[in-house]
Order: sequence, then structure tokens, then C-alpha cells
Amino acid sequence: MKHLVVLTGAGISAESGIKTFRGADGLWEGHDVMQVASPEGFVNNPALVLEFYNQRRRQLLQVKPNKAHLELANLEKHFKITIITQNIDDLHERAGSTNIIHLHGELLKVRSTKTETNILDWKKDLNLGDLDSNGHQLRPHIVWFGEAVPLIDKAVEVCATADKLLIIGTSLQVYPAANLMHYVPENTPTFFIDPDPSISSSKNLTVIAETATKGIDTFISVL
Repeated sequence: MKHLVVLTGAGISAESGIKTFRGADGLWEGHDVMQVASPEGFVNNPALVLEFYNQRRRQLLQVKPNKAHLELANLEKHFKITIITQNIDDLHERAGSTNIIHLHGELLKVRSTKTETNILDWKKDLNLGDLDSNGHQLRPHIVWFGEAVPLIDKAVEVCATADKLLIIGTSLQVYPAANLMHYVPENTPTFFIDPDPSISSSKNLTVIAETATKGIDTFISVL
């Protein structure tokens, strides 16, 4: 089967009710992003950071995948699909997609502050005093600003094997994820679903100026 690589971002989950956090003023839920999404923020006020992600986790457990998530999962009947997502939710998994790379981590996992590879599934609140088996504090399994993106090399390798590329729910403004579209083979048919696109269709690029849930139908119709 042809390999369809899909890059997804906050816009696809927003239609499920997941807040995109960052407003026009650059604040996340009233917090400077560096307070709640950086190693320095965690050192300075770990309780604030943990509660910020506890709120995100509680919200995630109350929402469901939307049509865009479900249709991407359904396309596995016709394509080999790899989803490379900037999202930390599990809505792709719940929709039925089976091959997902989470560039920025996963909200329903935590890891040891001492050993990065010590990762645990976690659906409840995470609090100060929640420790790994060696007595080290646990932290959200999230890639914070200033931290390396461990799976970026794997994502680059995947993009290099794409027969088609779909970009949905992301304006590709966050690096290094924004560079991924440049690693697909030359002349790869690329589709960009965005309700307010900043670019226009060109030779190998088809821009679909719709929301994720509407644009997915348009995309499927032109496959």
C-alpha cells in the first residue's frame, strides 16, 4: 500500500473540545509559557506545573475523538499510515489509528525526573510526592520548551518514505516539527487542511481551506 504520512497539530483536537492553550497574548491559561512548560518552570514551581497538566489530563478524559480522527483511522484500510503529531492527547489512538509518533510527548504518561526512559501510564492527577520505584519524583512525559525532541529523527526518516503527505490542524510554526514537510521526497503530493491558510495551492500542494472535520472529507474525495 502507498504510504500516507500525516502531520497533525492542535487544530484537529480543538474540534473535540481540547483547548489549544496559547492565546493571542502568548499566555497559556493565564500563565507565561515558560512558567508551565519549561524545565526551569518545573524547578521554580513544580506544584504549579503539575496542576497545569492535571487540568489538561482531566479535560482530555472527558472528550472524544472527532470525525477527522476517525476518518484518519479508517484510511488505514487503504493506505499505510503514519501519524506524526504535535499533540499530547490520545485521540488518534482512541479513534483507532495504530501508528503514531508523539513528537511532544503524551499527557497520559509520566516519567522519572532522574531516568528519562522510566515511563509509566498515568490517568490520574500527578502530585508532588508521586515517585518512581527508586524514589525520584515523577513529571509529565512532555517535551518542554528548551528540551530535545527525541523522536524528531524517527519522524524525519518516516517523512522520507512518504508517497503522500497530509498536514492537518497545524500551521507548522513550531520547530523542529515545522521542518518535517521538507523531508518528503521531491514532488510528493501534499495536502494542507487549514481554515485560514497562509499559503496557496501550487504544483504539488493542494490547500484545503476548511476545518479539520470538514477538510478531511474534501481530502478523501480528491485522493
